[in-house]
Amino acid sequence: MSEPTVTTDDVEHVASLARVALEVGEPEEFAEQFSEVLEYFDTLDEVPEVDRDTELVNVLREDQVEDGLSQEDALANAPESEDGKFKGPRVS
Repeated sequence: MSEPTVTTDDVEHVASLARVALEVGEPEEFAEQFSEVLEYFDTLDEVPEVDRDTELVNVLREDQVEDGLSQEDALANAPESEDGKFKGPRVS
C-alpha cells in the first residue's frame, strides 16, 4: 500500500468541524481508510470512455402539473407543527 494521502491532521480537522470526538488511534485508522477510499476513486480514471448511443430515446412521460396537498393536509400527520410549518427536533 502506498503512503496515505489523508493525514491524521486532516482527520482531526474534519472531526473537529463535525464535532466528533475521536478515540486514541482512530485518526491513524481513519486516515488509512480514507486514503484507501481515495485510491478506489483513482480506478475510475481507468474506465474507458464510450460513445453515446444515438438510438436511445427518453421513455419517461412529460411532466404534468397537478394540484398538490393543501398546507393543512400536508401537516395533518406531522408530529409537530408551528405557524403552518413542520417542526423538527432541535439540533445543537
